[in-house]
Amino acid sequence: MTALTWAIRLIIFIFLVVFAAQNTDPVSLRLLPGQIWQAPLVLALLAFFVGGVIMGALSLLGVIFRQRREISRLKKAAARKPQVPTIEPPPVV
Repeated sequence: MTALTWAIRLIIFIFLVVFAAQNTDPVSLRLLPGQIWQAPLVLALLAFFVGGVIMGALSLLGVIFRQRREISRLKKAAARKPQVPTIEPPPVV
């Protein structure tokens, strides 16, 4: 299984290297009025991909912190209330 995983990783890596080698033409990006950023296409794609990953991770921070607060609240509530096992009588046949 690990050999298959490494084979897939190698194929993806080779594909990305070929993609980067083929897309080295300079592009002009106009981000703000009067400012032009010129860079190879592959660098522009990489920069915007990384920016998207960072923005996606930041958008999840609120959910993560909310879930952590809820988990700690539930743990405290479970620690305060001792669990007394209730013995149920067996069903009558």
